[in-house]
Amino acid sequence: MTQRTVSLVWDSGCGTGESPTWDADAGQLYFTDIPNGRLHRYTPATDARDTWQLPEVLGSLALCRSGRILVCQKQKIMFFDPATGSLDLLAQIDEPQTNRLNDGKVGPDGCFWVGTINEGADGLPSGNLYRITPQGQVEKKVEGLKNSNGLAWTADGRTLYHSDTRGPWIDIWDFDAATGAISNRRRFADVPNAEGRPDGGALDMDGFYWSAGSGMSVLNRFAPDGTLVEKIAMPVPNATMPCFAGNRIFITTALPSDEVKRREFPQAGGLFEMPVEVQGVLIGRFAD
Repeated sequence: MTQRTVSLVWDSGCGTGESPTWDADAGQLYFTDIPNGRLHRYTPATDARDTWQLPEVLGSLALCRSGRILVCQKQKIMFFDPATGSLDLLAQIDEPQTNRLNDGKVGPDGCFWVGTINEGADGLPSGNLYRITPQGQVEKKVEGLKNSNGLAWTADGRTLYHSDTRGPWIDIWDFDAATGAISNRRRFADVPNAEGRPDGGALDMDGFYWSAGSGMSVLNRFAPDGTLVEKIAMPVPNATMPCFAGNRIFITTALPSDEVKRREFPQAGGLFEMPVEVQGVLIGRFAD
């Protein structure tokens, strides 16, 4: 287990913090609190913190070219304007009511890629991965998922990474940025629960895949060939997603499910940061 300097920067107390997204132009980080329906914004230079309450659960977000924020409510993809608080529908999915939108990210094609999770007791693989166009067209890309997660693209835009946290596996696809077509699916890594279930992910410019190891207090770093080369100790049990921001990574986390562990880890659900020696692949803005 590698010991790096992982520091709490915002004791945000998220039920499930997720989808950290760096706005390099403004020097600000956005992230969600899924069950509480909150959108957070953190400005490292001033330590400013802003929060907006939305009407439903908030699975993920993306920055838009217009300056708006694309947000995923339970089964709706909405445009949110932080200046006015307005919410406008872009698209809606049709899945069982036990399912909700989860991990999402803008791809090299300018579209929003987002998957679903089955939160029902049956745990069936009823989730899917979708591509949402700027016109609101919904395209189903992958079926049979329990908990879609881990979306990331290589720097050249030619490879898509995707995980199922309950698989638990990480797969890669050939990606066509001109059309959004994916092909040649293959297994990147099988990840035993003992290594930390593969939650949100991010790629660096050297081609290493950083994966939040949910449940095992780790952030995992995989080499381009799928070898697990580093397990970074986290001070809380459930890391949920890393996000590169210049010379550091921000990491969202979630509260443990039982009350005893919540008392044991009072910083759980907070936002953490860690210095890194490599730059991350930049995430584009939704082409609205």
